[in-house]
Amino acid sequence: MTDLPANTRGGGDGMPVVALVEPVEQELREAPVAPAMPKPFTGTLLLTAGIILATANFMAVLDTTIANVSVPHIAGGLAVSPSEGTWTITSYSVAEAITVPLTGWLSSRFGSVKVFVTAMALFGLFSALCGLAPSLGVLVFFRVCQGLSGGPMIPLSQALLLRIFPREKAGQAIGLWSMTTLVAPIAGPLLGGIICDNIGWPWVFYINVPMAAVCAFFAWRILKPQETPLMPRSLDMVGLGLLVIWVGCMQIMLDKGKEMDWFESPVIICLALVAVIGFVAFMIWEFTDSNPVVDLKVYRHRGFSTASVVMVLAFGAFFAANVLSPLWLQTNLLYTATTAGQSAAFGGILAIFMSPIVGRLVGKYDPRAMITFGMAWMAAMMIWRSTFALNIDFGHLILPNILQGFALPFFFIPLMTLGTGSLPPAEIANGAALISFVRTTAGAFGTSIVTTTWDNSATASRVSILNQPGSMVQGAMDAFQGAGLSAGQALEQYETLVQSQSVMLATDHIFLAIAVVLALAGASVWIAPRPKRVVAPGAGGH
Repeated sequence: MTDLPANTRGGGDGMPVVALVEPVEQELREAPVAPAMPKPFTGTLLLTAGIILATANFMAVLDTTIANVSVPHIAGGLAVSPSEGTWTITSYSVAEAITVPLTGWLSSRFGSVKVFVTAMALFGLFSALCGLAPSLGVLVFFRVCQGLSGGPMIPLSQALLLRIFPREKAGQAIGLWSMTTLVAPIAGPLLGGIICDNIGWPWVFYINVPMAAVCAFFAWRILKPQETPLMPRSLDMVGLGLLVIWVGCMQIMLDKGKEMDWFESPVIICLALVAVIGFVAFMIWEFTDSNPVVDLKVYRHRGFSTASVVMVLAFGAFFAANVLSPLWLQTNLLYTATTAGQSAAFGGILAIFMSPIVGRLVGKYDPRAMITFGMAWMAAMMIWRSTFALNIDFGHLILPNILQGFALPFFFIPLMTLGTGSLPPAEIANGAALISFVRTTAGAFGTSIVTTTWDNSATASRVSILNQPGSMVQGAMDAFQGAGLSAGQALEQYETLVQSQSVMLATDHIFLAIAVVLALAGASVWIAPRPKRVVAPGAGGH
């Protein structure tokens, strides 16, 4: 297995990200008297524990993408629109992001192994309940619970891997963890499509149950000797409450806005006001509290602030495009979930091969130039996708997806280097966790914005097509009738054609808008100063 740099890993979208290491590990090292570390595992025990931890990480990351191609099936099964069906994606992402700042506190209060095993068991339980959900509201609630459970599994699986592996084999631990994180988002759409087409959408969630049960059982039996000492510390309940309020209200507003006619609805107005007030109160509290749940003081560093802004723009746009593409393929081109999943899976192939190469290059070249190159390449691929037409074949469909994978590491690895490279060592762990929160939240917000804009653009395109001169409409009707259709059949065929073309135009408009956002992100990175150092492997907590 190829070792990846210890400061890189893969994100839930198939992109490498800086390793998130449990903040409590850093606190243990900085304590005046640190308990002796237990001996690392060896032999079969090390292999078994490594597989368990890697599998847990695989499951948590898999669920960020496995539902992407399942949205039309879920929407049809629960009698809701496809845009409403995307709530199953955004709710999981937001909940997962919220738990990231809590992982360190939970571990210090209860122990890393206990938190990890409990999170995995709850992840399996809520996965089963997701499959049993009788309505969209119930499904979204259990997806939130599933995200809250899955969030700690990602950083804790890495922290425990580094704990059980001998220090000289830390690179192998990160390599194992990174490869599962890269493979999971690629396997997600493909696996989700096969399951939906052959078994049914509930099994997208049921598949987690036996894996979680087995992993939780053996993790508890094997990892107990590696439990971290308890170092209870107070939890910023006010900051946590404000975080949940403003993020939750913002996400609900974005998801329900179109349905409720946006600011014509008093409910949307109230949600917007609460989100804004909650955000301002959260910022004030976190900047002034002595023990904040999210330490925002890292934003005093211009490099980190710039990296966060670029992350919001670029990842929000990129993730939304990955959700939109299979949705469009299934609802407009009538692809099966399996075929839509196959088209999405191709996007991560080159990313896997390029990640270790870019990891070696990032210390030799200006990361800002690498980010701009990656963003420009990705923007070009989005412009290419904005030229798609209804008659596109599968080969031409996946080609920009494949080539896009080449640019992903050039964007993400240098961006994390730019952000964390501007931080002092004591703030790297917090900065990495915070930028992960920003990344995941941006993906959820971006998905809601893009799917709403897509619906609005399709409606506007439909109106534009229907307002064409009557001679053009009549010409189309005559052509259909000339092919042997009755007047009623010709009108129905014309309506179908107008709807398909309006959705196609809307999809092209969205891809073009995403290209503009990516280009803007690539240009914005030059606001940051060039980092003076590259975060060394294992930095950020180990």
